[in-house]
Formats: sequence, C-alpha cells, structure tokens
Amino acid sequence: MSKFYITTPIYYPSNKLTLGNCYTTALCDAIARFHRALGDDVFFLTGTDEHGQKIEKIATAKGMKEIDYLDEIVADTKDLWKLLNISYDKFIRTTDDYHVKAVQKIFNKLYENGDIYKSTYKGKYCVPCESFWSEDQLVDGKCPDCGREVVDADEECYFFKLSKYEDRLKKLYQEGKNFLLPESRANEMINNFFNKGLKDLCVSRKTVKWGIPVEFDKDQTIYVWIDALSNYITALGYLSDDETNFKKYWPADVHVVGKEIVRFHSIIWPAILMSLGLPLPKLIFGHGWLVYGGGKLSKSKGVDKKEMLDPRVLCARYSSDAVRNFLIGEISFGQDGPYSQELFLNSFNGILANKVGNISSRLIGMICKYNDGLINGKIHSLPEDEIFVAKIKELKADCIQKIKELKPTLSYKSALRIIDECNTYIDVNKPWELAKQDDGSQRISAILYYATQAMLEAYTLLDAFLPEKIASVLKLFGIEKVKIDENACCNFKIDGIKVEKIQPLFARLDLNKEQQELDEIANKE
Repeated sequence: MSKFYITTPIYYPSNKLTLGNCYTTALCDAIARFHRALGDDVFFLTGTDEHGQKIEKIATAKGMKEIDYLDEIVADTKDLWKLLNISYDKFIRTTDDYHVKAVQKIFNKLYENGDIYKSTYKGKYCVPCESFWSEDQLVDGKCPDCGREVVDADEECYFFKLSKYEDRLKKLYQEGKNFLLPESRANEMINNFFNKGLKDLCVSRKTVKWGIPVEFDKDQTIYVWIDALSNYITALGYLSDDETNFKKYWPADVHVVGKEIVRFHSIIWPAILMSLGLPLPKLIFGHGWLVYGGGKLSKSKGVDKKEMLDPRVLCARYSSDAVRNFLIGEISFGQDGPYSQELFLNSFNGILANKVGNISSRLIGMICKYNDGLINGKIHSLPEDEIFVAKIKELKADCIQKIKELKPTLSYKSALRIIDECNTYIDVNKPWELAKQDDGSQRISAILYYATQAMLEAYTLLDAFLPEKIASVLKLFGIEKVKIDENACCNFKIDGIKVEKIQPLFARLDLNKEQQELDEIANKE
C-alpha cells in the first residue's frame, strides 16, 4: 500500500465562495478518491486561512469578534464542500489551538537557527492579497496580483532570511525539473524572482493584532507566510505531542495551488522547510484560473455577475456531479479555462446526458428487453469480443496512469472513451438485429455481458470524478465499494444478476429554457 498526501491551499474565508474556489478542491478530491480506490493510504487536507488585516477589518465593520465572524463563514464553507462531495480527511483552521502552538514553535526554531531578525519594513502593501511589494514589482502602481490599490507600509517587524537560501533554491529548480509544474510556472519564478534576486521576507506585523503572537515579543504578530504555509505540517501533528501522521505522510506528494500563489509555495515554503531541516514536498502544481471575459473568475475582478452563479445553485439544480464534470473535464489542468453558463449547459448535455447517463439506461434497457433483465455469463464469444476487451484494458490503464501523472482531466477523458467504445461495440454488433434471428439469443447475451463489463469499468473509474450518481448504478450490479484493480479488466462477478429499467442518471436539458432561467436567477442574486 502506497501513502499519498495531497493538499489544497487553505482558503481565505469568504461569504460567497465562487466556482474558482471549488475548482482546486474538486480536482484534489477526485485525485484523492481515485488513489483510495487504487488501495493507497490517502491523506487529503484542506482548510481556511483565518488571520490577518482583512479579517480584522471585516469583523470590526460588522461589530463582531473575529472568531464569531469566522465560525459562521467556516460552517458555510464546510456545507459547500459537503454539497460537492469533498472527501477531505482533515479540515484545518489556522485559529485551531494546535496550529497556533505549533506555529509559535516553528517561529522560535527559525529564530534560534539565526534565520529571523528584527528590522524595519518600508514599502508597499496590498491589504486584500496580504502581500508586500517593492516599487519595481508594482504594475501601474498597483498590486501585480489583483490590480488593486496598495498602501504605504512602514513598521518594525521580523524578517526571514530568504536571501540566504537563494542558491539552494536555484539548485532545486535546476536539478528538480519536476518540483514545480507545469514548466511554465517554474520559468515564471526564475524570470520574475530569481533573476532579480531574492529579498528577505517580512514575517511579522506590529500593526495587525488578529494573528498568532510571537512568543518572545508580544507586540508582534506572526505573518501569513509562516502562519498559513505551516498548515501543511501542523495538520499532521508536527511539533505536537503526537507526530504519528507527520512521520507517516510527510513529505507531501503534491501541493495543488492556484497560479497566483505559486511563488509563496515554491520559493518561500521550501526555504522555511530548509531552515527547519525538513524534507520538501515532492511536487507543487500551479493550476490555471477559471476565466470569463479575459479575467480571473473572482468577484473582486468586476466580472459579469450573470456568469457567476453561486455554485450551490448549480449543485441544487443540476447535481454536484454536473459542477465537478465541468471543472474537471472542461479545463485542461494547468491552463486557464473559460467559463460561461452556455459552456456549462453544453457540457452537461454532451458529457453527462449523452454519455455517462445514456450508457447505463441504454444498456440496462436492452438487458431487460432481450434477456428479461438477466445477465447471462454463459456466453457465446467471438474474436471481436476479445479485441473489444483489449481496447477497454488499454483505456483503463491509460486512465490510471494519467491520474498517477497528475493529469486528472486526461484521466477523466480516458474513462469517458470507454463509454464511447462501449456504444460503438453495441452499434456494430446490433443486438436488435440479432433478436430477429431464431438463434440470436446466445450472441445477444454475449454482447450485453461484454458491454456491461465495459460500462462497469468506466463507472468504477468515473466514480472518483462523479461520486454523487455513479454509485447508484454500481450497486445494481453488486458493487458497494469501488476498488480499481490495475491487473484485471472486465471480470466483474455479474453472472446471474437481474436488473430493472432505470431512469437516466442525467436527463437532457432544454438549453434555451435553462439559459433563460439561469439568467433570471442571476439577476435576482
């Protein structure tokens, strides 16, 4: 059994999480579920980043205590993840007591190692992004990440000696070609940061009180770089009384993050780990954005709100599988991908209704019509059946390999291709024509048997991506818990199973009607 540790970034608590927030989490969940089905020992971490000036300001404006404001938002976030069938193993909050204590110990260790010193910061600061910037890093005088106004910052604080680790980090990038993927992200880090020289990093704030206090200097609050990034090891029990999970799962197999925070994870985080004397994560993957109108799908960007329905609306109306299908299947992992209601609806019909839903209702319907609902394992097979099984085996292997290579979109598409092959196999063999022949029943049984085996292979692979509805069909064939056997293909024990007709998992949509109703919902919101 292999161990597999995968993380999302921890999210800033927001009243309205967008599809952009759901993107990373749905992808990581599909990868985690797939590895569990392969028999791996998986630890899937997500959570919320709850300290900093933004939270302080919002809570003050609402007349609330920070933690009371956060409790409401975090509960809402967890409800959304439940709605999306997110199967995390742990949800960390940076206000959790164990995290606070561990972060203080980490800060102390960095200080004792001589990598933290006190000085004065003078420069620019973006409050929404919680990022410090020098003048030469600004774009048109504004934050290069979000494009908003920055403010002057001048305060006494502690600095981390990031520059000390520049040579080691450069070597990491030169020798570890797969440390940061896709390759374009690594090139960005080299061109935008290493080529300009790394500067020491402000890691505490004196003017912000909502945060973790520095133990040996209570006037200072530990800044997000050490607080938030450390969650990946504090969640495993690092520097606690029980480090069992830390020893078991660290280093992480992959940190999956949005491209806008790649520099924090691929430069700052490795340097902190180097200072602590800890192994580095095996891989950092910086995915692209959902975009609409050329901009990131974020409410702060001024994007057309008609295209930004609450994901809860989409889940309730079309199922969580519909949302996951679009996020995983329609956007190439690592690249930006367009979103619109039209694209979403077309993907529902094209993938879920026409393929995933249609194959089970079509096949079970034929089993009921030609075999009285019975799967007959005493089959009359021909060489073309073995050719068909060989194709399914090849696609299954490719689907599994793509997940192992962290290519979830391609893995998903390989599973869908099994359904395409299954439909082609049925169309070529024409059981409806054989039914007109006196001696056609045995051959029909064989066709339906092999087609059912192929459908079940597709569904067991798709279950990680579409966990809401696939399971109901698998249960009809006696599959209660999905296990993916890499060494076998089309050998499910289905002989003698009897099934009844089912409704399609995903009924086709009237696209014009749905578009109109979604526009009306968006206008009301």
